[in-house]
Amino acid sequence: MAEHSSIEWTDATWNPVRGCTKISPGCKHCYAERFAERFRGVKGHPFEQGFDLRLVPTKLEEPLRWKKPQRIFVNSMSDLFHDDVPFEYIQQVFGVMNRANWHQYQILTKRADRIEELSPKLAWAPHIWMGVSVENKDYLWRIDHLRRTKARVKFLSIEPLLGPIGKINLRGIDWVIVGGESGPGARAMVEDWVKDIRNQCLRANVAFFFKQWGGVQKKKAGRTLEGRTWDEMPELVTL
Repeated sequence: MAEHSSIEWTDATWNPVRGCTKISPGCKHCYAERFAERFRGVKGHPFEQGFDLRLVPTKLEEPLRWKKPQRIFVNSMSDLFHDDVPFEYIQQVFGVMNRANWHQYQILTKRADRIEELSPKLAWAPHIWMGVSVENKDYLWRIDHLRRTKARVKFLSIEPLLGPIGKINLRGIDWVIVGGESGPGARAMVEDWVKDIRNQCLRANVAFFFKQWGGVQKKKAGRTLEGRTWDEMPELVTL
């Protein structure tokens, strides 16, 4: 059975890569790093090496054993398109996703330039969704790289939202997730920033998902926006 995920927009996580390195402000309080480093040096633990990047070939074929169709977040504890992940290994991950095609896969990266570079050489299928993280207006350029890939479903993770985004070019984008930072040292998110993005999605007919307000006590802060939850998902592409 898949590793159940508490992430609101997915069902399960699959980590054929572990560990990462920080490249932009959204990484400052990385939940994955915080979790992994707790176990550095613990013999036999999956994160015995902390958050150091490493491939985990033994995990590659997990989705083939999960017979119940699920939405699977690929590499919740890493970034598949990290520069130190060999292209051949990325191809193997795509090979498994194409073989286990009864699932939907959600891949998220901050290395947007690398996805555009590698996109023509990868076996995209409608059930493989590709997203980029955009934490503030300085990283809107990642969307342009995503738009030029061959992914059939494209999405944005605007989490943690660290400032007003301004106008977003949503052409070719199917889904937008917004969320505040959570955990120790969480940076505040302003309601008007969220509403502005929500309104842009409504005008562009793009599915909008509000994940959380965040903060040190994220459960107490909840995830309603103007009195309701926003759990929209992209329409499935079958062609």
